[in-house]
Amino acid sequence: MDRSSLFQLIQEQLDPENTGFIPVENFTSLVEHHELQLDPSKLDMLLALVQSNEEGQVCYQELIELMSSKRSSSFRRAIANGRRTLQREILLDETGLGLYKRFVRYVAYEILPCETDRRWYFHQNRLCPPPVFIAVVTIVQIIVFMCYGIMLNKWVLQTYQLDFMKSPLVYHPGHRAQVWRFFSYMFMHVGLEQLGFNALLQLMIGVPLEMVHGILRISLLYMAGVLAGSLTVSITDMRAPVVGGSGGVYALCSAHLANVVMNWAGMRCPYKLLRMILALVCMSSEVGRAVWLRFSPPVPSSGPQPSFMAHLSGAVVGISMGLLILRSYEESLQKQCSWWVIVFSFITFLLFAIFWNIFAYDLLGVQIPLPP
Repeated sequence: MDRSSLFQLIQEQLDPENTGFIPVENFTSLVEHHELQLDPSKLDMLLALVQSNEEGQVCYQELIELMSSKRSSSFRRAIANGRRTLQREILLDETGLGLYKRFVRYVAYEILPCETDRRWYFHQNRLCPPPVFIAVVTIVQIIVFMCYGIMLNKWVLQTYQLDFMKSPLVYHPGHRAQVWRFFSYMFMHVGLEQLGFNALLQLMIGVPLEMVHGILRISLLYMAGVLAGSLTVSITDMRAPVVGGSGGVYALCSAHLANVVMNWAGMRCPYKLLRMILALVCMSSEVGRAVWLRFSPPVPSSGPQPSFMAHLSGAVVGISMGLLILRSYEESLQKQCSWWVIVFSFITFLLFAIFWNIFAYDLLGVQIPLPP
């Protein structure tokens, strides 16, 4: 029986008057005795939805969304508040899994705080589309770094080289009119230590996040962090250039860490406290290194060194926009008021930053270093 025929059968038998609701007794009989072509996780969730309903009705639209591999917020609340506990074994007890499915299970326990969500992700996971965004960004960053390293014959403190700062990818306040630089600076890095730190965090945290939440949401979060980073520097550190993907990296990391803290009891990743402390120490050390290079450069330079404000603004984006994205697994963001508040706030900041870059430099008389 195909899906459309099944939907028609359910509506004709259980909701002939098109009220939008199905009596619990009739639906329970269909679930338990009819040939519903559902995987075990969906069948468990349907039964939980039935048992948790207090009004004696099941919403037909919620049923359609579930069987179409969609999950509404009302369905998730029904599961969370239901009187029925799902009776299947937890995901860690699954045996006979191949290498890829074991990796998927590992990702589920690393990212998701709820056993129901973890089982849902495990059974729904597909390789298409693959998590390519973070991987592609990291590969391009490595290639760009290798090219400039070979050209300059220098692998650390590349920003002290005039030819490096002449790159069309670097954000420089003297080139604010070249809009692409507000994004392209993420492909340039101060040296091997910054590239290694960013690439490691991107792959360790970004790839699992992209596998669970999808390429659109994670790429949006990463690029929002990158854009916020360069715009914040143009407002708060007006004479400084920017290089490195730290804005996007800190958006991902801060969102994930905040999600772990807010769902501490539900997270089942091993050694989570130790890993949390280690991540915070590493991120703080990277910010400290950036502050040191900005204000106390170890060697003489021809102009201001790259700003550290992109790190902080990326973290703010992660804690605000990113946390909401990670807490809305398989839920529509467009239906949440808080999402539109965050979008409105980001657009307001974007418009303010545009007007600031157009008018403030002249009004304040800022002496911008001559671009290389």
